[in-house]
Amino acid sequence: AASPPSPLWALPEELLLLICSYLDAQALGRLAQVCRRLRFLSSRDLLWRRIARGCLNSGFTELGTDLAAGIPVKERVKVSQNWKHGRCRREMVLKWKCKQVVSFCSSFLMPWIELDGEYLYLSQAENIQAYHLCAEGTGLQRHPQAIFSGHQEDVCRFVLVNSHIVSGGGDGSIVLHKIHGSYSVKFSAHEQEVNCVDFQGGLIVSGSRDRTAKVWSLNAGRVGQCLHTVQTEDRVWSIAISPLLSSFVTGTACCGHTSPLRIWDLESGQLLTCLGTDFHRGAGVLDVLYETPSLLLSCGYDTYIRYWDIRTSTRKCVQEWEEPHDSALYCIRSDKNHMIASGSSYYGVVRLWDKRQTRCLQSFHLSSPTSSPVYCLRFSTTHLYAALASALHVLDFTAS
Repeated sequence: AASPPSPLWALPEELLLLICSYLDAQALGRLAQVCRRLRFLSSRDLLWRRIARGCLNSGFTELGTDLAAGIPVKERVKVSQNWKHGRCRREMVLKWKCKQVVSFCSSFLMPWIELDGEYLYLSQAENIQAYHLCAEGTGLQRHPQAIFSGHQEDVCRFVLVNSHIVSGGGDGSIVLHKIHGSYSVKFSAHEQEVNCVDFQGGLIVSGSRDRTAKVWSLNAGRVGQCLHTVQTEDRVWSIAISPLLSSFVTGTACCGHTSPLRIWDLESGQLLTCLGTDFHRGAGVLDVLYETPSLLLSCGYDTYIRYWDIRTSTRKCVQEWEEPHDSALYCIRSDKNHMIASGSSYYGVVRLWDKRQTRCLQSFHLSSPTSSPVYCLRFSTTHLYAALASALHVLDFTAS
């Protein structure tokens, strides 16, 4: 008698992987229920990468770069569904006393945060505190493990790059700290508050209320030397260096007739181009970030998130999303693929946006009944942290 045909899962692994590569997430999940071998096979990162690249905040950039290596891709796809549907656990993890904040023009107690692996860095008054994240990723240890000081007035903003913290303060100074060590440098930078800073490739760029942006050297023997001073003719609220280290963009208050978004040559300090032609007076840009050397996002007082592609046009953005409640947008963050998160100026509203849609995907109200802007937000593939005037909130998307 003829022998019975071999089951499908008896095929060589290379052929099984090829067949499974045509399946969607639901089919792969069902396949995992057949037997142990197929359960192991259907969990391979190779099969889930294609699916993950189409998901929200799965750790993959638009070009396919994996920003969350080490975390199983299948698990990231599962958590991504919680981001998409707004399923999360909310918690206030830190609370502090709050000064009266009149407007964005005041730098007092407008906290800024950065994430770095197992640590969250938070500016409070003139200090930056490093908190260790708890094992489950939601809470913080009660007391900071390190405190970085040096400013005489409140820290306005800071960045964390290559184990260095660079901060700008209301005292007009810039402070550089090496996280693992006692090395620090402070130098006088502007005549008024340093509202924004960025740091890459041994260069710092800073923007100030004094209507200038400056480029600073950190090379040996030239630390703190000003290389260029750019007259912006308006208060600078946001700044970012291009990933190619060839230029930087400034976001200004838009009190005059000049575009609030301008790109400058990093080597010469000369103006390269202005972005947009239809900004209304007062439509200041409060946050700006590069996704790639040619793609950048901006937001501000005019309630719009704008997506710019400088390869195609500098006159008009390629996409825009409007805050539905007509609130100013204080901050934005991107997963460098499909998802944008924004922080609004009223009632601590955090919104999630899918670039493939025109409307807001999800909204979370973090302050009630007291109204507070979301001054800064950061997220990993599992958690989103939002800093308000008097508290730090976390959204845990691992909870279904």
